[in-house]
Amino acid sequence: MLVVQRFCLAVVAVVSLESVAAWLSPQFSAQIPAWLPSLAGPMGLSALLCALSLVFSEGEHAGLARVFSHVLALLSTLFNLAILLANIGHLPSLPIGFPASTTATLIVGSGVLQGVVAFLVLSAGMFLLLFRGTWLKLAADIIVGVLCFLAFVLISQSLFGTAGLFGLTSNNLIHPLALVCIVLLTTVVMLRQAAFGIFAIFLGSGIGSRIARGFAPVLFLWPFVREIVEAQSGFRHLLPEHFAAAILTALAIGISLVFLIVIVWRINEMEKEIHDLTLRDELTGLYNMRGFYLLAEQTLRLAKRSKQPFSVLFLDLDGLKQINDQQGHQVGSAYLAETGEIVQACFRDADVKGRFGGDEFVVAGQFTMVGIEIAAQRLHVAAEERNAKGDRRFPLSFSIGHVTSDYYSTDTLKDLVTRADDAMYKEKRRKKAHRN
Repeated sequence: MLVVQRFCLAVVAVVSLESVAAWLSPQFSAQIPAWLPSLAGPMGLSALLCALSLVFSEGEHAGLARVFSHVLALLSTLFNLAILLANIGHLPSLPIGFPASTTATLIVGSGVLQGVVAFLVLSAGMFLLLFRGTWLKLAADIIVGVLCFLAFVLISQSLFGTAGLFGLTSNNLIHPLALVCIVLLTTVVMLRQAAFGIFAIFLGSGIGSRIARGFAPVLFLWPFVREIVEAQSGFRHLLPEHFAAAILTALAIGISLVFLIVIVWRINEMEKEIHDLTLRDELTGLYNMRGFYLLAEQTLRLAKRSKQPFSVLFLDLDGLKQINDQQGHQVGSAYLAETGEIVQACFRDADVKGRFGGDEFVVAGQFTMVGIEIAAQRLHVAAEERNAKGDRRFPLSFSIGHVTSDYYSTDTLKDLVTRADDAMYKEKRRKKAHRN
């Protein structure tokens, strides 16, 4: 963001320096090509003071530089306030001589006066931006919000004037270069304030920040498009006015509804991603211990409510330590991922399948005693089929234990998991004794 800020300040500095030089030096002004636009002197000086104040208030600057930044921001505020008061009749003149086009009395709503007001708010915002007190930060947030509002007003007027709407002329519109300077300086001020205030939502990494950045451009452009379409709609002359207005209103509602649907859909997608990150094992895609207990508890309650038996199966991948020691942890992880695939394939979607870390897997669901025994046999058969397809140094082998509980049992889920774990270890000891 620092690069963006410096680019904006560099553009404003070039535009304002050229304008101030042309204002103060007739010789320099005569050398500027006629096709090259420039700001009125006071506008250029206001932009230059604001740009310099922001340059000296960068985070890496301290001491006298920040004091100088305060002074420049205060000078810009007083300078624009003086111009404003002079041109609405409260002061007879200004201490600085202006070109005739600028010293002319300004009327409310003229482009020059709008620019002066914008620079005045901008200067006040920069002055408050330099302080870090709680209430001053809140005041800076408010001022920056007002500044953004004014910038959007000026942009809207320029767009409408360019489109030839509402009878706007150059006398009603701010100078394009002044608008560019105001928008660029507003961008810098908002980015600076975003590090401390409410505008931080646009710079964060959370879900809300990502949504705000994604939809802000659309939401900013939509009002302009709507007004232009409404002002230039040919069917207003073909249909009764009330019916044309109803069509435009319905169209606006429809587009807004589409935006709402997309936003909600995106939030739900992100919520699902977060849910999976917190409840699922990254290697296998099965539930982790937290996710397993959360969903298996609900499945157990459902089984008791429907008076169905409930079973828990505990599985241990045999020889994982030897695989890791002799072939490396990458191969061991591949064995675990393969076990996860087998567990996923051998059980129903309604069954809760999890990995408890290491080489332990657990499954819970509405199984009878015979049903869970058949499921355990399916696991062994699936492992044998995979072993037959490839030349493995260590065969894929499981030790499995399982228990079944009737609906009237008082066993808790943890009780069932513990009993299934004990049954699995009995199976593992039996296999070791058989090999010996």
